[in-house]
Amino acid sequence: MSTVIVSPVVQEILDLIGIFAFGLSGALLAVHKRFDAVGIAVLAEVTALGGGVLRDVVIGAVPPVAFTDMGYFVTPLVAAALTFFWHPRLARINRFVLIFDAFGLGVFCVAGTIKALNYGMHPLPAAALGVMTAIGGGALRDVLAGEVPALLHPESEIYAVPALLGSALVAALAALHLLNPLTSALAALIAVTVRLLALRFGWRAPLARGVGRVEGEG
Repeated sequence: MSTVIVSPVVQEILDLIGIFAFGLSGALLAVHKRFDAVGIAVLAEVTALGGGVLRDVVIGAVPPVAFTDMGYFVTPLVAAALTFFWHPRLARINRFVLIFDAFGLGVFCVAGTIKALNYGMHPLPAAALGVMTAIGGGALRDVLAGEVPALLHPESEIYAVPALLGSALVAALAALHLLNPLTSALAALIAVTVRLLALRFGWRAPLARGVGRVEGEG
């Protein structure tokens, strides 16, 4: 393991913020799909912890922190409980899922990249692992809920691009010795903003030449 770039306390704070945001998005989607209390809890846990567990396995941080730190495991359950008792009206749930997912995406791409860098990875694969941390839980959530993951849906607004942007910023800041809690928060905010703007204005990745989009979708 290399010299720690960001303190473990900052790493844990970033992780818990992302876990809570993704836990809310998973629980809200479960409510939208009319899952019962167990289904809400399961989807919250999978969404919140899936990407981080994959990251930890790849970098050799085993057992994954999600199974050794009770705060990581309990936080999605808190999000699930809050959603179960105080979820918004069904007509508004999808909007809240997307908003919380955007916040989770931004925080996790930063936290994932930082942890990979702390484990001595080169900035390029560290950024790739940051993206995997950010999109892994959301992809698992969508599959379990019977949805096409936003990462793969041709009519979905850009999803991996904001995560890649945030991860690349973290890697570049680390290489320039400018990475600190403030610049980390700025990188996360940029990723969140790009995702929210993509949702607002319908920004999508280009399709292959000659392939048109399906009318009425998006």
